Amino acid sequence: MSPLLGNEARTANAERAAVLTLENIVKDYKTGDTSLRVLHGIDLDIRRGEFVGIVGASGSGKTTLMNIIGCLDHATSGSYSLNGENVSQLNDDRLARERNRSIGFVFQSFNLIPQLTVLENVEVPLFYSGTPRRSRHERCARLLDAVGMSHRLTHYPTQLSGGESQRVAIARSLVNQPALLLADEPTGNLDSQNGSEVLQLFHDLHADGKTIVMVTHNPDIARTLPRVVEFRDGRILRDTRGSER
Repeated sequence: MSPLLGNEARTANAERAAVLTLENIVKDYKTGDTSLRVLHGIDLDIRRGEFVGIVGASGSGKTTLMNIIGCLDHATSGSYSLNGENVSQLNDDRLARERNRSIGFVFQSFNLIPQLTVLENVEVPLFYSGTPRRSRHERCARLLDAVGMSHRLTHYPTQLSGGESQRVAIARSLVNQPALLLADEPTGNLDSQNGSEVLQLFHDLHADGKTIVMVTHNPDIARTLPRVVEFRDGRILRDTRGSER
């Protein structure tokens, strides 16, 4: 497999700057006069080039946290710095711009557009940013080659296996060169072999300097990750690195 990112990413990795910093993040949901606190003062710092797993039972708060990290939702209170910018108080339009600029998403269900080819699916973020057609093609073809999908450029999602679909989704998540890659149960819809191959692809991205946050319910996957943050009842129960587990 060809290098996924290259020397620039490895140089950035050496700097070890904070990609995201959460300070006293609180999230409440209100229904009428009832308020439910889902996150209780979360403090979390993730440095450039880290690969962090977020684990916890259903209802522990990890999905709410990922929505805040992904700029899909606002915290009720607290401070969130993403790639050097305080995004806590941004309005929805500015938050969407920051999300598109700084974050790549990989979902369990792939979220590919069935009417578009593999190459066109990866091109979508560049199309909306106004990148010229030739530049879109060249950049996306390189990324698809890097994830082992250069032989499928003109195929449609219905012609792909689950593992192939997730590789395409990973290529699409990287197309804007985001500072942070968020993966929500990326192997959840895959069999064991394809799941292992996709997980290895994330480890390759990490080795090339990419910052990754991955939600997983799978303890076998969590054990392979350099750092794991475990949630319980809206709080961080423990934050451990491989040498500590």
